[in-house]
Amino acid sequence: MSQEQTKRQGGGGGDDDEGADASAAGQERREKLGEDVDTILDEIDDVLEENAEDFVRAYVQKGGE
Repeated sequence: MSQEQTKRQGGGGGDDDEGADASAAGQERREKLGEDVDTILDEIDDVLEENAEDFVRAYVQKGGE
């Protein structure tokens, strides 16, 4: 008995523009999320600058925890 191997080509005639649009939208989303993360980190830094001692005290492990 002979075995046949077949190769499939993916995609099959789709528009390349759809991939470009999705890529552009993904890039915009990454930039927006990056800006949001930077904003949150700046807020955390501000809190730590003002209340660093209180922040550390809150996380110090107490006997047996």
